[in-house]
Amino acid sequence: MMLFWLLLLNSLFLIPALALPGAMPWLSIEAIGLWALCCLQPNPYRRHPITTALAVIYSGLAFLVLADALVRESLGRGLNLYLELRLLGAAWNLLETNLGTLIAILALVLLAGLLASLGWLFHTSLQRLGYHSRGNPAKPVLLVAGLVIAGAATPLIGSPALAFVANQASLVIHTHRTTEAFAEQLRNQPGAGPNPQPLARLAGKDVILGFLESYGVSTLTDDRYHSMIDQSLESMARELDSAGLTVVTGRLQSPVQGGQSWLGHLSVLSGQWVHNQLAYETFLSSSYPTLVDDFRSTGHKTLAVMPAITKAWPEGRLLRYEHIYGHDDMDYQGPAFNWVTMPDQYTWRWFQKLREQTPEPLFAELALISSHAPWVPILPVIEDWNSIGTGQVFERWKGAGETPVSLWRDPGRVRHHYAQAIAYTLTVASGFAARYVEENTLMIILGDHQPAPLITGENASRDVIVHIISGDPALVTPFLSGELPGFQLGTRPDLQTMGASMSQLRPFLHRQYGTL
Repeated sequence: MMLFWLLLLNSLFLIPALALPGAMPWLSIEAIGLWALCCLQPNPYRRHPITTALAVIYSGLAFLVLADALVRESLGRGLNLYLELRLLGAAWNLLETNLGTLIAILALVLLAGLLASLGWLFHTSLQRLGYHSRGNPAKPVLLVAGLVIAGAATPLIGSPALAFVANQASLVIHTHRTTEAFAEQLRNQPGAGPNPQPLARLAGKDVILGFLESYGVSTLTDDRYHSMIDQSLESMARELDSAGLTVVTGRLQSPVQGGQSWLGHLSVLSGQWVHNQLAYETFLSSSYPTLVDDFRSTGHKTLAVMPAITKAWPEGRLLRYEHIYGHDDMDYQGPAFNWVTMPDQYTWRWFQKLREQTPEPLFAELALISSHAPWVPILPVIEDWNSIGTGQVFERWKGAGETPVSLWRDPGRVRHHYAQAIAYTLTVASGFAARYVEENTLMIILGDHQPAPLITGENASRDVIVHIISGDPALVTPFLSGELPGFQLGTRPDLQTMGASMSQLRPFLHRQYGTL
């Protein structure tokens, strides 16, 4: 019986190895070590509070391992406590919006039950081992010493729990040092200072920077999506050509995958590689200029159209936009569609009405969200854009489609819905360009990041697709200079060439559009 409890304790201690690189060991030094500790304290009454405390600690460790798995599946990277503690609010908001408050709370209750069960098994294993081995600590003590020596020679023996904790401690130290170095770089970078750089060649032109949610290069490199998205891009090419527009397409590398879109947005705006939340906050606390400042100094009215923003957004003020339009500022009277507060087609049409009412040239950042998870329902495109009005036309699709909880039981159908959502957002972006982009407009539409590994598979490129559109060919020609690799005429990027980082777009605009 003692062997059973020892094997169970050993199995529990192997769980942290799931969050670490390399092969999983077969035997945990920690399990044998705690067995020895229990034997050294044969009195069960004195041993009980120790094993209880250890069980609570183990439950916390198991939670972190589970969190690591969730972070890997959603963001394509491992857990980093230094960063994740700042994202708890955003994680809850996403969970509640996609699943509903009741199901989200139920999920947390089930999680608490799972962790409590693991803690109980851990506590019981220690108690039983202590009972069966009382008064005989020699064997486990000698075994621990032998295993420590053997562990240096074979990967079959290890200490996964301690290795997991050490890995997190190392990440904390490294992330802190990286953040400090980034702050120092912002303070001391040559030519940075408080002064923006005007973009003289774009003076008097409307410049539209539209981020398409989760529009990554996997839509063309992955056979599961290529056929559908290739057809959308073919239709886009015909539509833009019929409208007399020139389009150049390439790819850029996003700093993130699966979420945290704002890091990709800021990397583009700032010309800095903003790859985590601490870098984001560090940048916003500096006086470093961005494209917002560049275009304001060029004579543009600067604004952000953010249909997903439903609460206060102080970051927008720190970016120094003159006007920020969140959900409540966009006159939308139609239904929400799960996480998507309003369809992209409404956002584009509302923005065009704003353009028509604004005499000054605009620099506008738009965050388009119809291709945001959970990718249900998929709306049809309304042919008559003038009938969109305040969005009541979308009432007919209120409650359409299955629930996200139902859809996400089948990963294959989730992937199909993802492709359909990308096709929709491309169709309406193309429709907007064909109707409203002219010679005095430069339109840049790009993905914010690749979707989660569930959609792309593991180790997928982090590149996103970028389309440059204008009625004036001279405005898009600089993107064919070769300075940014992978750009070519048409609606498809060069799939054989890796993209430059998003942070290189702002310096590129300075060099190509900064002088007449």
